[in-house]
Amino acid sequence: MAMDRSFVEHNRASTERLLKLVSKLSDQEFRHQVGEHWTVAIALAHLAFWDERVMLVLDKTEYDGRLSAVEVDVLVNDISLPLWAAISPPEATRLAVETAQALDKRLEEFPHELLEQIYNYNKHWVFRSLHRDEHLDEVEKALTR
Repeated sequence: MAMDRSFVEHNRASTERLLKLVSKLSDQEFRHQVGEHWTVAIALAHLAFWDERVMLVLDKTEYDGRLSAVEVDVLVNDISLPLWAAISPPEATRLAVETAQALDKRLEEFPHELLEQIYNYNKHWVFRSLHRDEHLDEVEKALTR
């Protein structure tokens, strides 16, 4: 089965959405609550972290010449929360945007046969828009309350 390459446009669109959102936020809005424990800035740091995680999967897979799934427990979110909260909103924004842009480019240019192995293992690692859009929806919803 051929891999769905629409991830390129989906990822690009979610990165553009991210850029558009952060470009209009005030300092106060970056500190706005998104759920019980998160702020907008924490959501951005979270996105940067998980995009970096996929970058590690790509690096290791390319180096090994085969799928190298780096497993990370979801508890990492809870463990990382104090660290993400310590990141300033401008830095969280920079990390989220730059990491998303770098990962989009890397995924687009990644060797097809290796990317297909990653896609077949975990579609979310290729369609980063699924994760980004989930949290951008949460942020936008929280900001309209």
